[in-house]
Amino acid sequence: MKKVLIVSLAMLIALGSVFAVTAKESGVLEIWADKVRYEVLKPIAEDFEDDYSVEVNLSQINYDDIRSKFNKAAPSGEGPDILIGAHDWTGELAQNGLLEPVLMDNDLKEKFTEVGLEAFTYNDKVYGLPYSMEAIALFYNKELVENPPETWDELLAISEDLTDPEKKQYGFVYPGTGDPYHTYPFISAYGGYIFKYEGGFDPNDLGLSTEGALKGLRVLDNMYETGLIPQGMDYSTSQGLFTEGQAGMWMTGPWAISGIESAGIDFGVAMIPPMEGNQPKPFVGVNGFYLSEFSEDKILANEFLVNYVASTNVMQKLYEEGNRPPVFKPIRNDAAKDPATKAFLDSASVGTPMPNIPEMNATWGALTDKLQLISQQKQDPKTAMESAEEIIRQAIGEGEY
Repeated sequence: MKKVLIVSLAMLIALGSVFAVTAKESGVLEIWADKVRYEVLKPIAEDFEDDYSVEVNLSQINYDDIRSKFNKAAPSGEGPDILIGAHDWTGELAQNGLLEPVLMDNDLKEKFTEVGLEAFTYNDKVYGLPYSMEAIALFYNKELVENPPETWDELLAISEDLTDPEKKQYGFVYPGTGDPYHTYPFISAYGGYIFKYEGGFDPNDLGLSTEGALKGLRVLDNMYETGLIPQGMDYSTSQGLFTEGQAGMWMTGPWAISGIESAGIDFGVAMIPPMEGNQPKPFVGVNGFYLSEFSEDKILANEFLVNYVASTNVMQKLYEEGNRPPVFKPIRNDAAKDPATKAFLDSASVGTPMPNIPEMNATWGALTDKLQLISQQKQDPKTAMESAEEIIRQAIGEGEY
């Protein structure tokens, strides 16, 4: 049976005119998704086509290319009506006028976790429909590490016992050489931060050179100095060591599960252990669906999100295919029965949302460069972070983000 889309005058006003002239044909719903989400959405798109007698053009786009392609295509009307993305894109895309808020009633909002909705909130408007969250945690190889460390001192002791550089064996690895995302637990453990958060992120309050941030980074610096973490440890190198059984512990996120399982490693996942009683706070990332401001079919696109994607069946499939802990409450409790998922949920529960303000774009390059200098033992944490802050402040002041 074909469905008829009925909308109120209020919704029409809220969504704006759907008859603006653009280069994209009206009545065709364009959706951009990466490979994993593409496979989940294919049957849902077909159902939507049948129910509403409209064409759904589902395109598979490399995840790393979606944002840049959308930035270029949307203003000309050539971009998608709906796209998959990370929550930290929100501020940039909304500020550039590329996003339309997603309209959800209160009953639907109640089905999502608070952090899921807050992640996509910018200037008091919700710009995305969330489906999963992620935060890094500690993988451990059960053949090498029988029980996960409960404190950072225990982690160091295990690492010292297992590390033998000549055999290319290490107790602890992580893709940290110049990687701010994976290094953030060190920055945050003693109270450091990038931007201060108090009901919103303050781009004028940087915390990379605070004593808390420096204390955590000195822990990392000492591990490089003593050889417990080798220099030049990028993601693929750390992954290779762990999946080949040459590393006892690996700090990364749930996206690594499928590769570890394929390698046949008997693994567990635990929270990142505290440093002197201080809990490291990993970045929490939330993934979701955005609605384009330049969509010619905003009402139809919104309907696809709130009545088709936001369903128990689809959210369950998104969780199963992506290995990311869900933010959709109806499936969250069952998902937490899986030990790995529970560990990542626990890690996220103590984490810090990745800043979604546009100014965050000004931090990655400077912070990456300075963390590399720390890992190479060319700068101490204080010198590196003071320099990073100076570069970031200058970039923000000049609007270079």
